[in-house]
Parts: sequence; C-alpha cells; structure tokens
Amino acid sequence: MPQTHQAQYELPNIVTLLADKIGRVTHLGEQIYLWENVIFSLIIVMVISLVAFLACRKPKMIPDRLQNAVEAVAGGLDDFICGILGPRGRSYTPFIGTLFIYILFMNLCGIIPFMKSPTASWSTTLGLAICVFIYVQYTALREFGLLGYLDHMMGRPRGILAFSVFIPLMMFILHIVSELVRPISLSLRLRSNIWGDDLLLSVLAGLGLAGVPLFVFSALLAILAALVQALVFSLLTTIYFALVLTHEEEDKEMGKLIKEEKWITK
Repeated sequence: MPQTHQAQYELPNIVTLLADKIGRVTHLGEQIYLWENVIFSLIIVMVISLVAFLACRKPKMIPDRLQNAVEAVAGGLDDFICGILGPRGRSYTPFIGTLFIYILFMNLCGIIPFMKSPTASWSTTLGLAICVFIYVQYTALREFGLLGYLDHMMGRPRGILAFSVFIPLMMFILHIVSELVRPISLSLRLRSNIWGDDLLLSVLAGLGLAGVPLFVFSALLAILAALVQALVFSLLTTIYFALVLTHEEEDKEMGKLIKEEKWITK
C-alpha cells in the first residue's frame, strides 16, 4: 500500500531526497514519495534474495562463511518452529522463517543512515498480518474441512451443548471476532514498537553532538528490539498455526516411541 503522508518525525532518506530532487509537485516525484515504504520493502527483498543466491548457488560439503551462516539461521529457525508445531512444522518453516528474516531486515533498515524501516508504517505490517491470517484460515479449512471448521469455530460443542443453539452461536461470534482482531493486534504491535524506536532515534539525532551517547545507546536497544519484535511476530504466527493443526501424526509417532521404549526395556 502506498504511503499517504510524510510523518514529521522521520529523518531524510534516499527516497524522500530523490523525491525532493525531482520535485514532489511533479507526477514522478509524488509517486516516488507515496510509494516510499514499498520501495524500501522491495530493496530488502532484493538484498535477501541476493544473499540467498550467493549462499546457495554453489553449495559445498565444507561450507564457506556465508553458506555456514545461512545454514545456521535456517537450521535454527527450523528447530524453533518444529519445537512448537512438532514434525509437521517443517512444512511451515519456509513461510514462518522467511517472515522472520524479512521482518528482521525491515526492522534493522531504519538504523542505517538514509534508510527507513518499512515496518514503521501500519500499511506494511497490516499486509504481513493479513497474509498470516489468510494462510492460517486456509490451513484450518484444509485440516478440518468446512463442517469441521465450523465445528471448531463453535467451540466443538458436545453432549448437551450440541443441542443448544445459544452457546454455540455465542462461541462462533466470539471466535470470529477473535480471529479478526488477531491481524490488527499483530500488525499494530510490530508497527508501534518500530515506530517508537524510529521516533526516539530521530529526536536524539536532532540534538546534535550532545545526543550522540544517548543515540548510540538507543541504537543498540533498537537493534535488540528489532530482533525481539521479529521473533514475537513469528512466534505468534507459529502459535496460530499450532491452534488449527491436528496432532494425529504426533500422537502416532508418540505411540511408536512408547512401543519402542517398552520393547527396549524388556
């Protein structure tokens, strides 16, 4: 989504400087200015794609530093996701892992001079949250089927509750509201934290040399916050998937482990 206005707190970046150079009153300058966040998002996509290409174009048995670093990150993300979702989590590692790396790079982008964090804009974070929402609902429909999905949304009424209309209906409405609130809360949490960090850094930068010590300290905190917020977004996404995934395969695997354990102890 294009940016509709320039916040007063923002420091100059390469996109706004280019728009000023061309002239914001011109059509081209106005379009560059409006699509500022999208431009930075695409720059980050190209950077991540380039790193992935350089790391994977000639894989080696004894990896170099870049390949080793990329494999370590991929392996760590896979262990993290599978630790929550179980063995089935590996099929969701590409989506959640890419989400984490993409958000982390966007968060860190604002610390670089003449760059900007696209995640400081709600349009960016809301777009990411909507992608998560759609994928989670698709996964739920695929897991449960249409009737099972409706049963899940009504809280799985059983026994006497299955003959009641009011309680399942109330549960369905509450579940619908909670599902719709998730992308809003998910996007606002990320946007607000990154926006606050950018605001603080811009204020400290305006103090000149007197604000350098605080600026350096705040920049270090901003790096930590960028990592934490990317992790929180990815963790909540993983939990959303965990809530709609069935665990039949995990139960079967656990049963096999129990049988093997009994056989070993005999």
